[in-house]
Amino acid sequence: MTPDTAAAPAPARPGPLARALGLPAVRGYGRFVTGNLVDSVGSGMLLPLGLLYFTTVRGLSAPAVGAAVTVGQLAALPSVFLAGRLMDRFGPRQPTVVANVVTAAGFLTFLLAHRPWQIVCAYFLVQSGVNTYYTAQRTLITQATPAGEIRAWFAFTGSLRNIGIGAGAALAAGALALYGTGALTGLLVAAAPLYLLAAVCFARVPVTTPPAPRAGPQPDSGDAESRGREPDGPRDDGTRRYLLLVACALPFVLSQSMLAVLIALYATTVLGLAAWTASLLLILNTVLVSTLTSPLTAHAAPAQPRHAIALGYGLLTAAMLAFAAPALPGTAIPAWPALLLAMVLFSLAEIFCSPALNELSVTLTPGAARGGKQSLYQLSWSTGNIAAPVLFTTLLAAGGLVPWVVQGAACLLALLAVPALRPLRPAATAPTDPEESPTSP
Repeated sequence: MTPDTAAAPAPARPGPLARALGLPAVRGYGRFVTGNLVDSVGSGMLLPLGLLYFTTVRGLSAPAVGAAVTVGQLAALPSVFLAGRLMDRFGPRQPTVVANVVTAAGFLTFLLAHRPWQIVCAYFLVQSGVNTYYTAQRTLITQATPAGEIRAWFAFTGSLRNIGIGAGAALAAGALALYGTGALTGLLVAAAPLYLLAAVCFARVPVTTPPAPRAGPQPDSGDAESRGREPDGPRDDGTRRYLLLVACALPFVLSQSMLAVLIALYATTVLGLAAWTASLLLILNTVLVSTLTSPLTAHAAPAQPRHAIALGYGLLTAAMLAFAAPALPGTAIPAWPALLLAMVLFSLAEIFCSPALNELSVTLTPGAARGGKQSLYQLSWSTGNIAAPVLFTTLLAAGGLVPWVVQGAACLLALLAVPALRPLRPAATAPTDPEESPTSP
């Protein structure tokens, strides 16, 4: 038994209610579930409040703080590759633990930051922890939960994350309502230890380590694709196919950033709605995703992940059209019905896309769950989240319809590319997708 391997809980069957809700059996996985939930509560409490803390408590200008935050996040980008190296050496559990400790240290460093360069350092720590956590978490799910239930657990942990973020945001909003911005310092002191608690939970999660790939030549399976090469082409470890997945994921990443970056500005400056419009739409999204992800993933999503991703991108394209509809010139489409419809479509797209993308990120090619591939996949999320503010504000300045047209076109391109994401099977492994059988047309 290696240092990163422990006896995993014996598989349990979910009860009738859990099966109806699409939930996996969680008995024996309490520490893993608690770690995911507690980490998310801390994120909901603190991540949206950094700019507010430094502009109100420290009295710094918003442009200076914004620039410092961006520099710190950019400086933390290499952490995704360091996390991948740590995963390959120690497994995914240790980087997940370290990530939570580093994130806690970063938020506590806010208390010591008074100048822009100190804010850069604080956000470097926070973003390094966030990058490391998400680089390792997908692989940790594959090793900490039963085989054959990957998408169910991705759906469940996604729901947990939405619940935790919503709860954390509600706690922060309550504290700010009662005590004003003076509560920001208390929130930092109170919430940072939640990351330490999550680290303790993850440190005690039993994981199983998959067998290492066999060295030497592999037997000829008779199928060029299952041997790891394109038909009539050179041998391929799946890197090009995995890069296509990363590219296909980027429009989804940018769509997720729209919730925090674009919708509030669009609703207020283009449609003339109240400032709380974006908050209400965000609440609707959180409720739908947290309650419907597991049942829809279990009972309505296509069995093949790439088909679920295609469905999600189709819904996202329709959502972009619905968001744009009230701003169309020469029409009198009411804003609120259009925005509510758009958010429902947007949430359904997230429900179908997110677990399936996560599943493909660890199964698309042999070794996809290893650190190198996970670093590439996480890089799309990190760069997308950094680029989204400047991208969407620039597009919105060009016209109220421009961001939705550009993002809709990107989702449509991803939809057209998704059929190419057929899993690349390792040698001597029988295909599980009927469409991937060597005898299929």
